[in-house]
Amino acid sequence: MWSGEFEGKVLYVQTHGENDPGRCATPFFLAASAAAMEVEVGIYFTMYGPQLLKRTVVDKIGPKGDRGQRLSYFIKQATDLGVRLWVCQPSLDLNDLTIEDLIEGVDMIGGAAFNDLAMNADAVVSF
Repeated sequence: MWSGEFEGKVLYVQTHGENDPGRCATPFFLAASAAAMEVEVGIYFTMYGPQLLKRTVVDKIGPKGDRGQRLSYFIKQATDLGVRLWVCQPSLDLNDLTIEDLIEGVDMIGGAAFNDLAMNADAVVSF
């Protein structure tokens, strides 16, 4: 493992939505872990990813039975640690959503802003 203090920026890109629940919590968990390491972190939601930010969905997605936490737990953990959430405007249209359908604290950005984030990140990880 590397030693020393962690610095930098990590951008996670979430493309999967509510129909692929196995890919939902991991970006939030990893982003929270990076933020706890004092890394600047954000998650960009594109394609079907914006579905995960719907107010009506965050408490429904989770493991079968009582064996784990709901998606809302991981979102709160990440945002409480300072993880930024960005959503792709055209992807809102793709999913018949508006920014008002989403949880609080999500910023809408376009392609140029995403490209700027990606070019200035030290790492970009896609789910």
